[in-house]
Amino acid sequence: MANTARFLWQRLESYHGLIYFVPEADQHYTALGLDPGMMGYFASRSAAMGPVPAEVVIATFYNFEPSRIRALVPLAWQRTTAQALWQARVAAADAALTRLLGSRLQSPDIAEAAALLRELVGECAPEGRPLFAGHLAQAWPDEPHLALWQAITLLREYRGDGHIAALTVEAVSGIEALVIHGATGSVPPAVLQATRGWSNEAWAAAVERLQARNWLDDDGALTGYLHDYATKGLSRAGLAALKELVPVFSDDEQYARVRAGLDMAARYGITTVVEPQNSLDDLALFARARDEGLELVVREVLPPGTNRRTRERSLRWWWATLTVRSPALRRPFSR
Repeated sequence: MANTARFLWQRLESYHGLIYFVPEADQHYTALGLDPGMMGYFASRSAAMGPVPAEVVIATFYNFEPSRIRALVPLAWQRTTAQALWQARVAAADAALTRLLGSRLQSPDIAEAAALLRELVGECAPEGRPLFAGHLAQAWPDEPHLALWQAITLLREYRGDGHIAALTVEAVSGIEALVIHGATGSVPPAVLQATRGWSNEAWAAAVERLQARNWLDDDGALTGYLHDYATKGLSRAGLAALKELVPVFSDDEQYARVRAGLDMAARYGITTVVEPQNSLDDLALFARARDEGLELVVREVLPPGTNRRTRERSLRWWWATLTVRSPALRRPFSR
């Protein structure tokens, strides 16, 4: 299930996420009197909850340095209303999608995807998910391309609210969540620190706290403990039960999705790189593809500048994972 959720997020996120980067957003927000940049981001995303105080935005956005939010959010509500800003956000999404999609705006695929995701949204309960609940209270647009954007936005906030719930259960603060994210190598830590407004001192203190919990090693890399912890997810029994209930999660269906992606890469001459970080459970699917004649290579991908000690430790851990989980993979694969 984790694989399917991540697959959907990767495919859908850009359709929603463009609202944070397109020029149409700042154009619509500044027309209401807001300053360009982060004021529009904080206020427009929280507008679905109403003119909430800065503390609510700090709590629901979770990983931003609080003083930035306290400086901008109250000022935004002095200049415009939450309802006007929500309408401006939808209008900005409409303008950007119209520009980017062009003739594809009227594609029946968009309407079909919107209908499917709206049905999925209907299965999501709002309890304990404030950003999702706020967006759920907004009217659905009539236009299919905007209904699709709204559905993806709702699912994104539902997912994010769930992340925060999981982090608070484990007493992981917002800045500590960013440090862990940076340690995975998917986004440079400096980018996460700068865009969320944290000082070097606060960042270093967060690293020290995680090291004290044995979640990071002396070099700031993820320890084997945290790797193991992150792979727990749904229990084996739970996953087996889900496969029985929902055909899309069956082994054959999951393999079909993985194989389709690998075949597409092969057709276009792309060197297929399988990263075991995606999921240890993917190994059986990759082994099946290999047995059917597809050549695969597994590599560890580490961010530039990773020191030798961390690199060697990481390679040993992942290679041990590959051989322990599926010893037959060791010879056909190379690191």
